[in-house]
Amino acid sequence: GAAEGAMDASNLLKPALARGELRTIGATTLDEYRKHIEKDGAMERRFQPIIVDPPSRTDALEILVGLRDTFEAHHRVQITDCALDASVDLAIRYISNRFLPDKAIDVLDEACACERLRKTTRPPDLTEIEEEIDQLLREKNEAVFSQDFELAAEIRDSLENRKNSKEQMILEWKASTKEVDGMVDASNIAATVSEMTGIPIQNLQEEEADRLKKMEESIHLDVVSQDHAINSISRATRRARAGLRDPQRPMGSFIFVGPTGVGKTLLAKSLAKFLFGTEDALLSIDMSEYSEKHSVSRLIGSPPGYIGYDEGGLLTEKVRRKPYMVVLFDEIE
Repeated sequence: GAAEGAMDASNLLKPALARGELRTIGATTLDEYRKHIEKDGAMERRFQPIIVDPPSRTDALEILVGLRDTFEAHHRVQITDCALDASVDLAIRYISNRFLPDKAIDVLDEACACERLRKTTRPPDLTEIEEEIDQLLREKNEAVFSQDFELAAEIRDSLENRKNSKEQMILEWKASTKEVDGMVDASNIAATVSEMTGIPIQNLQEEEADRLKKMEESIHLDVVSQDHAINSISRATRRARAGLRDPQRPMGSFIFVGPTGVGKTLLAKSLAKFLFGTEDALLSIDMSEYSEKHSVSRLIGSPPGYIGYDEGGLLTEKVRRKPYMVVLFDEIE
């Protein structure tokens, strides 16, 4: 690092900025601003900080509407209005570690690219013709090697016909790829978000209200009895999905109390399966392994300066990478 008072870039800029010889617009993150600019009071005085907040849902949708023509021309696909709505809504709901409009733009861009690639895949007939040409070449070489020149001449004629067919098919394929291919709608957006987040696609497409109405019935397919617990969880889930909660907090926190073997863990698995389509969305942590005070660092990561600080914790890293899951603290006593 530079010593105090060293002639670095900031000290070169300060006189020109103070005299008004330079008009500067800078862009940086809050962390970088705090690290490099805020600690230098003289440099900080010469700039007016402007906090840029993420746009609202309406503003993000208008941004996507403005980008629609650019994406359609670049990917040569048609983008429906419902695809724009789904890009914003699903990005807000399921991609929590990024901000608008960046995450909505990326979802739409990737969905268009996937649709374009799906349409420009080599035709299966072209692959078959290439295999036939390779086979005819081998047969022709064998005929020449055995000095059967009449057979070799027949194979040569067939080979020319297949090559002409291949060239014609390639021309037709290239001509078709220059036209508008396919259409991107809400289902394409849901498939893209599903790949990015790991949440099954049917959960993104199915009507939320209809699923939540039948939540008790769906869980009862796996769990017999436990009516009071299932009803409590279902009510809390419906309340959370209706928007009556803090979006930065979990949908609900519950303690299942009962003797061993009554189905507490099974109920948690069924809840994960209903919400996210698979029991793999359940993060089960055996709390009996964390009875000592120092062992909690395995869950939330080591503090700065200690071994393992860069690795993160078992709980925090998994939830950060995949924030939509059910966390079960088993043997919590």
